[in-house]
Amino acid sequence: MKGAVAVKGVQKLSNRRGETFTGWAFAAPFAVLFVLFLVVPAIYGLYLSFTGETLTGSGGELLGFANYTEALTDPDMWRSLGNTLWFTVLSTVPLVVLSLAFALLVNLGLPGRWLWRLSFFLPYLLASTVVVMFWSWMYNPKLGLINGVLAEVGIGPVAWLQDPKVAMISVVVTTLWWTIGFNFLLYLAALQNIPEQQFEAAAIDGAGKWRQLFSIVIPQLAPTTTLILTLQVLASLKVFDQIYMLTNGGPAGSTRSIVQYIYESGFTGYRFGYSSAISYLFFAIIVLVSLAQYKLINRRSAA
Repeated sequence: MKGAVAVKGVQKLSNRRGETFTGWAFAAPFAVLFVLFLVVPAIYGLYLSFTGETLTGSGGELLGFANYTEALTDPDMWRSLGNTLWFTVLSTVPLVVLSLAFALLVNLGLPGRWLWRLSFFLPYLLASTVVVMFWSWMYNPKLGLINGVLAEVGIGPVAWLQDPKVAMISVVVTTLWWTIGFNFLLYLAALQNIPEQQFEAAAIDGAGKWRQLFSIVIPQLAPTTTLILTLQVLASLKVFDQIYMLTNGGPAGSTRSIVQYIYESGFTGYRFGYSSAISYLFFAIIVLVSLAQYKLINRRSAA
């Protein structure tokens, strides 16, 4: 009897070891790629930030915190960071509010709902180059559709991408048109998961549509709003494609993002060490923003 129990114990242990080995075998390819293409470059980039490494391979001597000190006193770096934060503020609010408004309208049961869904989400599937090409023609001061419409109502042409006062707004409008479809679908899916019985009970109690919106819909959408807000802030902080292709950071650096400045410092200015230092300072800012959002979310959840 004891021998049989011992044999079963050995078999269970052997099965567990086999399952563990199988699990590691499945995870090994991803783990290898993760280490090679994420962990190793991150560590090497951190090392570069303490050196004078250049694109030509020279200047690899250790400089200590000299790159970080220079970055913290670099007015171009701070201006690029300010542009990035300003873009984040300008884009995040409408991308949350408008996507919710559009999802509410479609969820009301408008005819042709599939067409509304397609029209809102289709731009999100386009490549950034296609989006930029389309809006570059739209913003053309002489031939663009926008200035053409303004001319019909007696308004003079606007240099949408050449005027520092409106260039960032133009980039934000392009971003809204391009990316609002993803947030729209998230909100629409969340709306369709709200039980219909809640609206029926509220209607019996005499609650109108506006009361239902603020007492049922918006509270039920709080987790989705939190997710969208978090993703949107992080995506806006890392903006690069549309700004680089629409304005190349101009005019006069008024739209240059911090990611573009990192790129220019490393591949145009040939200063890999300095660009690495800026990138790690920016990484620290993203971590702080993420932690602040996490604490805010926890406080609201607790409340």
